[in-house]
Amino acid sequence: MSPVPNPALPLAVSMGDPAGVGPELAVAAWALSGADNLPPFMVVGSKRVIEKAARQRGLHARVTAVTTPQEALEAFDKALPVLDIGEGDYTPGKPDAAGATLALRSLEMATGLVRGGAAAALVTAPIAKSRLAEVGFDFPGQTEFVAEACGISATKAVMMLAGPNLRVIPITVHVALASVPGLLTSELIRSRAAIAAAALRRDFGIAAPRLAVAGLNPHAGEDGRMGHEEQTIIAPAIAALNAAGIATTGPLPADTMFHAHARQAYDLAVCMYHDQALIPLKVLDFDEGVNVTLGLPIVRTSPDHGTAFGIAGTGAARSGATVAAIRMAGQCAARRAAAAAE
Repeated sequence: MSPVPNPALPLAVSMGDPAGVGPELAVAAWALSGADNLPPFMVVGSKRVIEKAARQRGLHARVTAVTTPQEALEAFDKALPVLDIGEGDYTPGKPDAAGATLALRSLEMATGLVRGGAAAALVTAPIAKSRLAEVGFDFPGQTEFVAEACGISATKAVMMLAGPNLRVIPITVHVALASVPGLLTSELIRSRAAIAAAALRRDFGIAAPRLAVAGLNPHAGEDGRMGHEEQTIIAPAIAALNAAGIATTGPLPADTMFHAHARQAYDLAVCMYHDQALIPLKVLDFDEGVNVTLGLPIVRTSPDHGTAFGIAGTGAARSGATVAAIRMAGQCAARRAAAAAE
């Protein structure tokens, strides 16, 4: 049975880019909150934008401005609470600098609320990195921003993608495929996998997590015939993880790791590069994939999709990943709260 989040604290949901799907999906998630048994949450953003996004989507949902998390808790059953940080224009599909500025303020304030203990967990809606860069956002993405805000090096923040059927971490993330072999080290694999294993225990209630590590090359190198990285880099990392008491298998051929029978043997797949991890996750759990940042002192999740400017305001965007991100954030925060109370 999933834990129930601390009812004394709502989750803080950043609005994301107001020209994207974030505002309408926040309202859609609230509209489903009763049926889906979601924890109380508040959106940090513009009440005006959220209201217009709801009308555009055809949702007859009440939106109310609040000034404190306590007000959000009291209002949640009857309306979507919005910690209103200022007026904004709702122009779906047409991002601009003003919207990016509002998105940045929302991210900063939502992160600060969770860091300060006023909210139970952080859920970040999608942003447009290029637009944020134009207004002074000097980070590769929201993960790095949240890590720095928490006083954690970005190298210690591990991205996990999780869905009902699969959990994965990529050891290298947003880099060219040609750069991956040169970036892989045994220590990088060991450290990121160890952070993930600790998070599975603390936040997901898996007492003895089982890791499966993919090879880099086809057929996991086939004993060196198609590459040496499995033998010289990946295998030593696996040995170190097992020596530390973390049950780890591999290196495994990536093309046979993700079928239904194989997935029963592990709780997390450790992959060497971005697409090796994200392709199977999105094939299996496209509408419910959640991006979870591991290794932070706070819980942070995000729906595993972008701003989707092309369909914003059309009603075509599906709310499953946003609902899943809110639910997962609440469950992880509840486990932390329960552990702290012991």
